[in-house]
Amino acid sequence: MFQRNVIQKLREWRENTERKPLVLRGARQVGKTTLVNLFAKEFKNFIDLNLEKEEEKAIFENSKSITELISAIFFIKGKPVSTDNTLIFIDEIQNSVKAVAWLRYFFEEAPEYFVIAAGSLLESLIDNQISFPVGRVSYLPVRPFSFNEFVDAAGETQSAAILNQVPFPDYAHEKLTSLFRKYALIGGMPEIVKKYVAKPDVVSLSPVYDELITSYRDDVEKYARNSENAKLLRIVIGQIFHEAGSRITYEKFGNTNYRSREMKEAFITLEKVFLLNLVYPITSAHLPLSPDLRKSPKLQVLDTGIINYMANLQTEFFGTGLLTDIYRGRIAEHITGQELLSINYTMTRQNHFWTREKSSDAEIDYVFQYNGMLIPVEVKSGKAGKLRSLNEFMELAPHPYAIRVYSEKLSITKSITRTGKSFWLLNMPFYLVHKIEAYCGWFVKEVEKPA
Repeated sequence: MFQRNVIQKLREWRENTERKPLVLRGARQVGKTTLVNLFAKEFKNFIDLNLEKEEEKAIFENSKSITELISAIFFIKGKPVSTDNTLIFIDEIQNSVKAVAWLRYFFEEAPEYFVIAAGSLLESLIDNQISFPVGRVSYLPVRPFSFNEFVDAAGETQSAAILNQVPFPDYAHEKLTSLFRKYALIGGMPEIVKKYVAKPDVVSLSPVYDELITSYRDDVEKYARNSENAKLLRIVIGQIFHEAGSRITYEKFGNTNYRSREMKEAFITLEKVFLLNLVYPITSAHLPLSPDLRKSPKLQVLDTGIINYMANLQTEFFGTGLLTDIYRGRIAEHITGQELLSINYTMTRQNHFWTREKSSDAEIDYVFQYNGMLIPVEVKSGKAGKLRSLNEFMELAPHPYAIRVYSEKLSITKSITRTGKSFWLLNMPFYLVHKIEAYCGWFVKEVEKPA
């Protein structure tokens, strides 16, 4: 089992005296069950239930009280009832509406138990067929591996330790750049990472990518409203990995004749199951962050490695020097967005980009909230003076801080906008994006140091 960053959030949940049953959210095969099994090693007692098994589902269907339910759970697992540091994991909980309802009573009447639930198609059923007890459960997203998780899985212990140093030492730049290219090539799906670490052969991963895509297409039948809706969802799944990283319009997406309303509904469904994120723009350089839902969003999909496989981009990684040169820069931007999502453990905050209110040609790849500021994040290989959109944003920003993500070494430079406003630019290598919050703190302190 590989270590996951999100396990720290599980530990924080465990230590919270007012904790609620925790529902893990995320796409299929991102490692939710494996994560809980890893976390379970930190408990004295572990009860693992899978509601695809009829006998285990029946416990929740037939119990009349929380006391009876708990007794039945321990009985069927052949263990004595114990409240001593006990984790109860209810997997595939979407198979029982009554099991979902019981989460409330674990919170209200049996808070001494640590309860985690998960389900492979849970997202598409929430607010539709299943209603989770409001205010009685917490949610935690689980996403593909981040870069530092990939480094740890690859057994690069020294590199993993150095990544935690702020600032990062220059001598490790070349090695970490090479490792990041491998990560950007294969992506962060756990099964892919596992096989690649065991045998670093990209061609041998093809069957695994095929199985992933096939499983996502097959799932459509389980949550589509009808056959026509299923057809539309399959069309969207077939196209999103080719359109990832670009701004989309719903009307006639994928060269179809479907109307905007039908297509948008399909995208929202696939966003619920975490196959994609609709990244909407903001038009202000000030907080609060207020996305403009009238403007066309960018498409962020589950995993960059799947994009590379589906769009036949893998050979480009072996024939070009800079990550920003691959697929007209879309892969560099997309993997940056994936890294930003990997450090987001809330269900409400999403990635956003910036455009001018009345202009579509000025655009910043991402904005990052830090210490009451919206900091622009531009994925570029060019010189600071050529970052026209970044300069336009900084003319409007109430602070002097900007970030460029690129392939070179870590540095801080000073720049000036067209109107003469000076600002500071943190030039951050791709392999440090997952540490962006720590580097924002370091960046601000460095700039504010007395001369």
